Amino acid sequence: MSTLSIFYVVLFYAATLILVVGVARKILQYTRSPAPLKIPTTPAPTTSTGVAYRMAREVVLFESLFKSSKWTWIFGWLFHFGMLLVLLRHLRYFIADVPFWVAAIQPFGKYAAFMMVGGLGGLWARRFLVDRVRYISTPSDHLMLALLLGIGITGGLTTFGEHTDIITLKIFVLGLLRLSPQPVPQDPIILVHLAMVATLMIIFPISKLLHAPGVFFSPTRNQADNPRERRHLAEWAAKLEK
Repeated sequence: MSTLSIFYVVLFYAATLILVVGVARKILQYTRSPAPLKIPTTPAPTTSTGVAYRMAREVVLFESLFKSSKWTWIFGWLFHFGMLLVLLRHLRYFIADVPFWVAAIQPFGKYAAFMMVGGLGGLWARRFLVDRVRYISTPSDHLMLALLLGIGITGGLTTFGEHTDIITLKIFVLGLLRLSPQPVPQDPIILVHLAMVATLMIIFPISKLLHAPGVFFSPTRNQADNPRERRHLAEWAAKLEK
């Protein structure tokens, strides 16, 4: 293999290791973080079933964001739903025999890139146009949005601009999965796209993108509003009582 292929192989193995270990450590930290108070955001459900239903609405529909800012909700939902379709479309590169449902969503995932880029553009614009958001925005916020936007644009260019040899790309990806590295495609656009994806994987565990798993550990969302019916006792407090 060429030096370039070796570089990308090492890059993706390192990025995958950092992503998996980093996210796993962060989730472990979330599970160990004390929650000494009952602090669900009211009005809140009073049962576990209600909490699960509320969490589902939050994850799928962004309910709290819809209530706070309709424009942010529109752009945020466009970005996340578009990204979901794009990621599902990308499964064809990780599976040797592509199942029917993955093949069926290919046309939708293809044009979902426009949703993803449009949503990101709106989210980035609000960091310049909305005073209170511009005030709290940091360079890392802008760099993260620029990286995601770059991934979306370069990915779209491989479909609607200079077409990439998807057979070579799939051989490269499957080679990584099977621990049998293969040459990386030589198309400049896909090389930039892959480099950006690897960069995102590396910085994900230390970025604000950790809200993806973090939302499930938020006590304001995952607690039932039943302080009178059931006493809330943190683990460390329960050990002291024993």
